[in-house]
Amino acid sequence: MQKLIRITTVPLSLEKLLEGQLTFMQNHFEVTAVSDDKGRLLKYGRNNGVATFHLELTRKITPFKDLKAVFNLYKFLLKEKPLIVHSHTPKAGIVGMMAAYFAKVPLRLHTVAGLPLMEATGLKRKILNTVEKWTYKFATNVYPNSKGLYDFIKTESFCPSHKLKVLGKGSTNGIDTSYFDPTHFAKTNLLIEKEKWNIPANDFVFVFVGRIVADKGMHEMVGAFLEVQKLYKNVSLVLVGPFEDELDPLQPATKEAIKTNSKIVHAGYQNDVRPFLALSSALIFPSYREGFPNVVLQAGAMGLPSIVSDINGCNEIITQDENGIIIPVKNQKATQEAMIKLLSDNQYYAKLQKNTRSSITKNYDRQEMWQYLLNEYALLRAKL
Repeated sequence: MQKLIRITTVPLSLEKLLEGQLTFMQNHFEVTAVSDDKGRLLKYGRNNGVATFHLELTRKITPFKDLKAVFNLYKFLLKEKPLIVHSHTPKAGIVGMMAAYFAKVPLRLHTVAGLPLMEATGLKRKILNTVEKWTYKFATNVYPNSKGLYDFIKTESFCPSHKLKVLGKGSTNGIDTSYFDPTHFAKTNLLIEKEKWNIPANDFVFVFVGRIVADKGMHEMVGAFLEVQKLYKNVSLVLVGPFEDELDPLQPATKEAIKTNSKIVHAGYQNDVRPFLALSSALIFPSYREGFPNVVLQAGAMGLPSIVSDINGCNEIITQDENGIIIPVKNQKATQEAMIKLLSDNQYYAKLQKNTRSSITKNYDRQEMWQYLLNEYALLRAKL
């Protein structure tokens, strides 16, 4: 059986971004997962039935550590002789594609699931642009996971068109629509869950799932919620995800509001986000940049209308006034108005809610996404 190497910067991406995918591919290839954080990576390998290789990687700009990682991965690839190296996330991309190029791996694939450089400026933007261009140069094929990212990469001339392709309608992994299904959660259990988190039983609950960082639109979201709270008493905001103070810290006022406001619940990182989606009324996701956000797919499959920013991925999953509301990026006033619209217009809310699950099950089922990728592997292999 031919070898497939999948690389991410941290194991969390293997666990969440690629959940179940490597186990599926193990039926067709000899799969090895490569990532940082040795203990968590080994646990992932055991739980998913795949081999692992620990590679020291950082999410920051660390040239000397990165060159060391390239050399260590290069030696590993020379020994393994894989047919395919497939990388995800920016740092794993440049390290993985460079090492695979010098190790003469026939198929060097990189999936683009978001570009941090979109929010960078000055020297940092120039560095990140260069890194991205080199990643695509070393790759044989590049897969933006949304049409918006595809267009951005072409506009910025990062990569020739013949290397670019969006699989299906977008997404890196789709979602398991049988797992993300609101029928799994009885009303009585949801009331117990609300009580556990001190959420009033009859509150309209906005939920956010993701890293609690500035570029997820946290300042605009919390600011809008505080204004909405002045008009509506029966409203709560639930935040599911970790702070990342070392990479993208919040302004002190925003963090203080999260910690002290009795109607803002910070649940932290959760292995299973479904109970939080099930007890909520709508997703709010005013991110500044995304690839193809899984949480919007998950919320839709759980029957939640979404408020999302007008960025690639989000504006491909959500259709205005059909299954959610699309708002301008970095706009607190628009965020606030969208929240009030869902709170105040029951008929409008019911219309959106009716369309949410079907819009996801029709286009983004996980098994179909896996098959798209497997077919792509077969197509590329046949062309060698």
